[in-house]
Amino acid sequence: MGNGLKVAVIGGGSSYTPELIEGFIQRHESFPVSKIVLVDIPEGRHKLAIVGALAQRMVEKSGLPISIELTLDRRAALEGADFVSTQMRVGQLEARGWDESIPVKYGMLGQETTGAGGMMKALRTIPVLLDICKDMEELCPDAWLLNFTNPAGMVTEAILNHSRIRSIGLCNSPIAAYKWLSSLYNVPIDRIYCEFAGLNHLHWISRIEIDGESKLEELLDRQSSYSASNVPQLAWNDTLMRELGAIPSYYLKYFYLHREMVEEGKAAAARGENRAATVKRLEEELFEIYKQPELAEKPKQLEQRGGAYYSEAAVKLMHSIYNNTGDIQTLNVRNGGTLDFLPDDAAIEVNCVVTSEGASPVHVKRVPEGTKGLIHAVKTYESLAIEAAITGSKEKALLALASHPLTDSANVAEALLEEMLERNKAYLPRFFKV
Repeated sequence: MGNGLKVAVIGGGSSYTPELIEGFIQRHESFPVSKIVLVDIPEGRHKLAIVGALAQRMVEKSGLPISIELTLDRRAALEGADFVSTQMRVGQLEARGWDESIPVKYGMLGQETTGAGGMMKALRTIPVLLDICKDMEELCPDAWLLNFTNPAGMVTEAILNHSRIRSIGLCNSPIAAYKWLSSLYNVPIDRIYCEFAGLNHLHWISRIEIDGESKLEELLDRQSSYSASNVPQLAWNDTLMRELGAIPSYYLKYFYLHREMVEEGKAAAARGENRAATVKRLEEELFEIYKQPELAEKPKQLEQRGGAYYSEAAVKLMHSIYNNTGDIQTLNVRNGGTLDFLPDDAAIEVNCVVTSEGASPVHVKRVPEGTKGLIHAVKTYESLAIEAAITGSKEKALLALASHPLTDSANVAEALLEEMLERNKAYLPRFFKV
C-alpha cells in the first residue's frame, strides 16, 4: 500500500455511502485515502449520481485531497484498489420484498437474513460476490475485501472457502451494542468491553465490562437490551434472559419468540406492510435530502436506516489494518478452532485483534451452554445453503431450508422454495441453466 490509498465501494449508490465518506474524511490524517471509486449497476445509475454529488460536496467542504469517481465499470473500479467495500443488494428492494412477503403466505417467517428469505438472499448474492472476487484476483489480488452485504456471515464464509481474496465480514449490530451501552452508562466506548460469541445475526454478549467492572448481571436484572429499527420491538422473556446469562442479538427474537414474530409478520402483511416498503420510503426521503445542493455532510436521518453505523465500523476496520493497530473489533472471520463445536472453516462472529495481517479471533471465555446447539444447527443450514448457491442445486437448497431450526415442514418448505426460486429466476442463473 502506498501513501495514496484507493478504495472501491461496490454498491456505491447505497444510502449508506455518505457515512462512509464522512469516516474517510474524519480519519484522513492517519488513513490517507486519495481515491474513492463508487461503482454501481446500470439500474442504480440515478442513485449513484445523487450520492456521488453529495460525496463530492462533502470532500470539497473538507478541503482534503480526495478524488471521488463514479462508474458503472466494476473492473475499472477494482483495478489497483487497496480496499474494496461491498454494500450491495442483488435484486434491489424488490427482491427484498419477495424475501419478506412470500414466506408469510406459507405461515413462515418473512425476513431478509433469517429463514427462507435469508437463504434466498444468499442464493442471489454469493455467486455475484464470488465473481467480484475473481475480478479482484486479477486486478487487485492484495486488496482487502470488507463485506457488509447480507447475509454477511454466509457471504464471508463463501469467500473465505471459495476464493483467494483476503476478506473480513462486518455488521453494524456489535457497534450498535456499544453505542447503546455508551448512552446507557454515559461513558465513552473505549471504556467498554463486550465479548461476543456466535454467528452473524446470531450472537450473544456474554461479558459486558466498564473499566473492568462487570455490568452484565445488572443489565439482565434491569431486563435491558439493545434493539434495531428493522426488527419488531417485542420484549424478551425475563426467565430465559437470566438463565442464559447473556444478552442476545435482537435477531434472536426470530428464534426465541418465533411464533410471536411470525404473527407480527402476518399482521404486517394484512396491512400491506413489510420492511422492504418501509426502507423504500426511508430511502426516497433520504435521497430527496441528498439532492439538496447546499447539503455537504451526512444527514442525521441516515441513522434511521437499519444499518446505521455500519460505515463507521467499515472505516475503522480499514484504518486498523492499514495502521497495524492491534485493537479489538467484533468481526466475521474463519473459525479455526475458536468455537470448538463448529468446523474450522466456518465463519463466526467474535472479537478479533486487527493488525496489518487481518483479523485474528480472540479466545472466547464463555459461550453460554444453552446456545451451542442453536449455533451448530444454524451453521449446518448456512453451510448447506452456501453449497446450494454455488452449485445451483434445488435439492441442496431444500436440504438447507429443511435443516433450518425455524422450518417445521419439509413439504411446506419445498412448495415455498419452488415459488421463491421461480420469482427470483432472473437472479439465479445457476439454478436455471439453459
